[in-house]
Amino acid sequence: MRPRTKKSVSEAPRISPLDLLLPYQATYVFDGAKFKIAVQSRQTGKSFQTACEAVVDCLTNPGALWVCLSAGERQALEWLLKCREWAEAFRLAIESYAEDRDIGEALMKSAEIKFANGSRIIAIPANPSTARGYSANIILDEFAYHEDPDKIWAAMFPSVSNPLAGTFMDRVKAQFKGESTDIRRNLKVRVVSTFNGQENKFYQLWDRRVENGYSGHIVTIHDAIADGLPLNADELRAGLDDGDLWAQEYECQPTDTSSVLLPYDLIALAESAEATEATDSLFWQSRGNAVFCGVDFGRSNDPTVCWTLERIGGILWTREVLVLKNVATPEQNEILRSRFRRAMRVAIDYTGPGVGFGDYAAKEFGRFDPAGHEFGKCDLVTFTAKSKREMFPFMRKAFEAPTRVRVPISRTIREDLHAMQQVITNGEYNYWAPRTREGHSDRCTALALAVQAAGTGFAGAISDPSAIRIGYNGRGVGGRPQFEPRRRLA
Repeated sequence: MRPRTKKSVSEAPRISPLDLLLPYQATYVFDGAKFKIAVQSRQTGKSFQTACEAVVDCLTNPGALWVCLSAGERQALEWLLKCREWAEAFRLAIESYAEDRDIGEALMKSAEIKFANGSRIIAIPANPSTARGYSANIILDEFAYHEDPDKIWAAMFPSVSNPLAGTFMDRVKAQFKGESTDIRRNLKVRVVSTFNGQENKFYQLWDRRVENGYSGHIVTIHDAIADGLPLNADELRAGLDDGDLWAQEYECQPTDTSSVLLPYDLIALAESAEATEATDSLFWQSRGNAVFCGVDFGRSNDPTVCWTLERIGGILWTREVLVLKNVATPEQNEILRSRFRRAMRVAIDYTGPGVGFGDYAAKEFGRFDPAGHEFGKCDLVTFTAKSKREMFPFMRKAFEAPTRVRVPISRTIREDLHAMQQVITNGEYNYWAPRTREGHSDRCTALALAVQAAGTGFAGAISDPSAIRIGYNGRGVGGRPQFEPRRRLA
């Protein structure tokens, strides 16, 4: 019998983390152009591939620096997490990880990975001030969704103009060795996003990519599926239930324009340490200032959110942001009942599955419908383009100076509020937010409903909700509040 021989190293199968890239992702990653721009459908792995390119460059070019500017803090941290996963896959030693914040839950300035070979990757929630001061390779992640992309572009682009940036120590070492000190880095720009309308810097860059010397990549949901991405386009389209958004978000056909409803600076004006995400049970049993609730009823993939505001003087203070995930409707009814008892008025999402929930609440607490001469607590709000055009702009007015609403200092709440977009298509505008693992800007919608419940100037609503309370006699039939003629009040 012939003795067994060991398989030579050259014959052993070679396995690389790069084998995980789908063809369209590999095409992007291995495109080494100085300027590169990509339009891609949602859920096709944009961050996965941009993080891959940054980590591979850090692995092969010690001392490399990459800076990624994302649309928000949540996106920045999720992108950096993908970098950490790629680094682990390549067994690239991470020396340190740090986040830079002023204090507590304040908006993150930056987060950084430092590798043992001197390379660094920095992730930043994009704004013009934080975009300045770097000489680095730049990634603009979901650039169409940045708050002020023109200013960010002006602040960022000089970052790649100096080829000597980051080479000082290399040139010093070369000088001592008597070698050439003409050492340069070919700094790169990577601009990646789903479309977000046409009136923004990302669309301009894409539209002029050829004349400006950019290497362009475009991947629709159908392209990605054809390349092996395991998604069902028909199922996604049915679930989204919006033809215009499907065309933009998945088929890379932009709407007219889109913009952030609540910029970070505006949210910061309303943040207060005295606003709270939770309160004790005594609050719901007490009497005192007027309280208003907004309920965004959860679908199969989203939570139910009940946002409670307390009016003190002319300010609406957040007292609770209750999030119910995977809770059956009967249990939700029981949990929310005490909130509804305490509230003067409750605005409820009365769309789809929310219809049954709203009917149940209105039966117990009465419906608020002045046109129908009903003055109970529950304002049942059917979400239509018209109702959203009333609800969200007036919520924004509550944030504008002088600020009439106060919200907790919370990363989760801040990112949820910041994600809501105003989208204009064929001259008609609507409101929409991208779906994430946290939901669909459900907290933002619940707050808008709570502001509506407080009656801050909405058409068809009573301008001073406290007037409703004057006529309440404290009795009631079948759980519904009863009102007496004003002349009988003391």
